[in-house]
This record gives sequence, C-alpha cells and structure tokens, in this order.
Amino acid sequence: MSDFEGKVVVVTGAGGGLGKAHAVAFAARGAKVVVNDLGGSLDGSGGSDAADVVVDEIRAAGGEAIANKASVSDREGAKSIIEDAVKHFGTIDILVNNAGNLRDKSFKNMTLDEYDSVIDVHLRGTGYVTHYAWPIMYEKNWGRIVLTSSTSGIFGNFGQANYGAAKMGMWGMMNVLSIEGLSHNIRVNCLAPGAATRMTASVPGATFDSDNPPPERAPDLVSPAVLYLCSEEAPTGWVIHAAAGRFSRSQIFANESVELGAENASYENLLENIERVTDMSAATGRNPTERRRG
Repeated sequence: MSDFEGKVVVVTGAGGGLGKAHAVAFAARGAKVVVNDLGGSLDGSGGSDAADVVVDEIRAAGGEAIANKASVSDREGAKSIIEDAVKHFGTIDILVNNAGNLRDKSFKNMTLDEYDSVIDVHLRGTGYVTHYAWPIMYEKNWGRIVLTSSTSGIFGNFGQANYGAAKMGMWGMMNVLSIEGLSHNIRVNCLAPGAATRMTASVPGATFDSDNPPPERAPDLVSPAVLYLCSEEAPTGWVIHAAAGRFSRSQIFANESVELGAENASYENLLENIERVTDMSAATGRNPTERRRG
C-alpha cells in the first residue's frame, strides 16, 4: 500500500506547473487532494478555472480531488483552503506550499509594491496556510509540510531581491517549525525545485517557451522529492534540490568560534584574527532538529 493511500493532501498553486505535477503524483498514489489555485497571471492578478481543470484530470484518472480558488495571501482565503480539506475529506495530513508569483526587477528599479506583492504570496501566504493546518496536525500527532524555497534565495539571482528574500525565509521558517513539530510527528522540509514552467520561462535569460518546455526539465521530475519529504519515513529540517532528474541537499555550515575574550573584543583585535575567524576549512553542518535531539 502506498504511503499516501487515503491521506488528505493540500497543494497550493496547483493549477499548473510544479503544483499540478505534485497534485497528480499524490492522487495517483491514492491521496485525496485539494487543488488550490487562484488561476491568476504570473504577477498574481486575475483568476481562472485552472484548479478545476486539474481536478477534472485527476478524477478522470480515477482519483479524488476538489478545487479551491482562494488566494494564499489573503488570511480568510488561506483559512478556506484548510476548511475545504476538512469539510470534504475530514482532515489534512499533508500540506505542500507551492503557490507563488513573480515581480522581477533589479532592486534599484523595484517598487515597494512589487516587493510586497512577492513577500505577501510566498512568505506570508505560506505562513497563513501553514498556520491554519498546524493545529489539526498537532492534535492528531501526524503531519508533513513542504515549503518551497529556491536557489534564487539560497544562492542568489539578479533581479529577484523580493523573491530571493521570501524563498530564503522558507529556510528560517522550516528551521523553527521542524523543532516545534518534533514532539507531535510533524515533519517540515524545504524543496528547492528547478523545472520548465510558466513562471521560470519569464525569468530573464530563460531559453525555452513555456508552451513547449524541454521534456528533460518537466515538472513531474521534481515531484519524487516532494513525495519523499511527505512520506512516513520523511526527514525533518532538510532542504532538497530537485531538477531534471538530479537530486541533492543543501545545509548550513558554520565554523568554530574564535575566543578573543570580552576584554580583547575590539575592532583592532578582530582585524588581527580575521583569517582565523573566517576560516571555513573545518566547518560542519548544522541542523536544528539534530542539535535538539542530541
């Protein structure tokens, strides 16, 4: 039996691209899926029946799914996503926060409205939906949550200060929630995906048409990582990269501190010891949940 047989899964931003691939993958393995998508344009405006189309596809293949067209960046809308899962399927077991938008510009040319719009959808929206799902998972002592990060935040990318800030914020949120969920078997991880989608086709430098994406960069090549992060034996506090059939893990590394002493912690003494302070040759990975367990 599949790990996901009978599980109730919410996937936000599942009207196309990565979200649709995740939703279809869960449904194919027996999960009951809430397909959330506002159906808007890349900048988050407007709406459509994209969620209904995915639901119809899942049902045609013999799966169970319902549509929700709320915006994750609206608190009541975010609440309705989880309420629909409970109303139709009785609970929520798995939450994949995938919804997003783009307002790419160099920071010099970016307006604060463009900055806020991306933070609202990615960071606040993820927090809102997770907030409403959390008490249900906490009470039942089981839950799996995926936050969608990005190499644009982890490593940086020109013209995406708003997007990168939101995506690196996922890592911080994961660090805290993976600790808070330990005692109640709620496992929280980050996905850093790479695929040919409508969103990535709009990024400066993209070399493909969103209507004809290269098959080697198909979104469904990312979904195996999501399934793993939501499985019975899922880790917690991990960041997994997935793109074009390649999978890897990122981790934060830190070196041992150099003790200057309170009486010698001056700017001048720091300069004298800066090579030792910044030497990363013996740095080790840090995972909050592993420290907590240890």
